[in-house]
Amino acid sequence: MKRFVLHLLGAPEYLKIPDVTSFVGQDDSGSFGLFPDHARMMSVLSYGLARFMKQDGSWTYLAVPGGLIYFVENELHIVTRRYFLEKDYEKISTSLLDALLAEEEELRSVKENILRLEQEMLRRLWQIERGR
Repeated sequence: MKRFVLHLLGAPEYLKIPDVTSFVGQDDSGSFGLFPDHARMMSVLSYGLARFMKQDGSWTYLAVPGGLIYFVENELHIVTRRYFLEKDYEKISTSLLDALLAEEEELRSVKENILRLEQEMLRRLWQIERGR
């Protein structure tokens, strides 16, 4: 059975997974699959779950907050900020939901800080104008 190598490059780590027989992911155009000897391609993964099958027939789920994929010479390279790998669909779904909620909270906090900074800058500009 033909196979390819999957390279996962996250911010904190790199993982090389040999003996992959198929990959299923999703980009803005929809779901797609990759098999050994696929033509060279590049795409941007959507936020969510992808999965790949190893030569032994087992599926592994991959949760990513988006990322770039590049398939060339029977090697699939995935570059992302971070990723979660899990064989159990329920566990990875929970991890993905938890990560999404944490990112949303962090984003809300950043937006609040930016709003406060803008308000302070406007207040100081107003004070400078009044001082003339």
